[in-house]
Amino acid sequence: MPRPARQNRDPLGWCLLMALAFEAVVLWRIGVPTRYYFDEIHYVPAALKLLELIPANREHPLFGKEVIAALIHLLGDRPLAWRLGPALFGGFGLFAFARLTWHLTQRRRATLLATALLATNFMWFVQSRISMLDMISAGLCMTGLWQFAAALRAGSTGTARWHLVASGLALGLSLGAKWSGAPALMMPGLAFLVLRLRETGPLRIGRRNAGTIRGVTLTEATFWLGLFPLAIYWATYLPAMFYPHHAVSPWGVIEQHELMIRLQDSVRKPHPYRTHWYQWMADWRGIWFLFENVDGAQRGIVMLGNPVSMIAGLFALVWGLWVAMFRRRTDALAFLVLYAATLGMWIVNGKPVQFYYHYLLPGAFLMGLLALGIDALLERRDRWRWLGTGVFALSLVMFAVFYPIISGWPLPFKSAYNFWMWLPSWR
Repeated sequence: MPRPARQNRDPLGWCLLMALAFEAVVLWRIGVPTRYYFDEIHYVPAALKLLELIPANREHPLFGKEVIAALIHLLGDRPLAWRLGPALFGGFGLFAFARLTWHLTQRRRATLLATALLATNFMWFVQSRISMLDMISAGLCMTGLWQFAAALRAGSTGTARWHLVASGLALGLSLGAKWSGAPALMMPGLAFLVLRLRETGPLRIGRRNAGTIRGVTLTEATFWLGLFPLAIYWATYLPAMFYPHHAVSPWGVIEQHELMIRLQDSVRKPHPYRTHWYQWMADWRGIWFLFENVDGAQRGIVMLGNPVSMIAGLFALVWGLWVAMFRRRTDALAFLVLYAATLGMWIVNGKPVQFYYHYLLPGAFLMGLLALGIDALLERRDRWRWLGTGVFALSLVMFAVFYPIISGWPLPFKSAYNFWMWLPSWR
């Protein structure tokens, strides 16, 4: 991992401020629409049934629905309670991403750029305002990765160990919310193994006082980053073990997951918003979460990527591969691996129907690469410097321009949505 430059200072305060500002924008008018929209029709009723220990939506793990159910229990069955969980995990996940970027890069400007780019890439914002499982899982995934990166930077064995514990806890809960982040959740354990092998060689790999995190053996790391998250994941099924009917057996791990996979693979009916991974990369086809007259006005919420930052991110992918290979930029390599792992799962996945929101995590790691690319341009003293400034500024402007159609703002008339439909495939 790169050494911190002298002029760099940890932008912790700015990271927190940006996350709080994002959270405030997410929570503003989050109760609109006042009824279910898009996949809330699946997850909110499932959470309500969970409060009564009635099985529902059994194709997905439980923790995300447990969060939604807990907030409904505390705040009542109303829109704020349905959506508050994803909103809080969206804001905290943004902060975790900022801290992950700092620990990976030790670059103040790149960290702030990455945080702003993720906050305005449309996807992170839209998913933070809807009662689905994806943001709960993604926010916890970012937290687990942040804590592992912090463990690598820790100055003492004790501090590093607590970061590993926190990482394992977050990774297990993330998997317990949804399986989408599974490839990213494997990365800390694999990274520990690779770093230990690189620094000690295969013969000394088991020594305690060797490697990146001295004092933590390979066996202990395997527990905190492997067995412990799996135990946490299985503990999230505890309520299902008390169902009066069709209860989950504590020992029926294989049977339970076979059932979940069968249920997910059973959805084969063609869907108008079904897309493929290469369409996600090109920002070619989004999803209309809402478009109708509701709460006294015509409203629309489109799940789409920021057309500037998401397309510019593809150029950053090529740049990141080049600097990782020829300039040994391990920070770029880390984001590349995370992007490839989380996107690759959907490329090889046999799930018949896939949607653009499955690009949530790859799109987030793409923003990390784009931030590194813009930071590299800003370090130049030629005309290319202004390209970095222009891409970043235009990304922020684009968020402001599209805000009405990604937030459910009242439209003046039904066909006003055409202002934002720049491609026929976005309709």
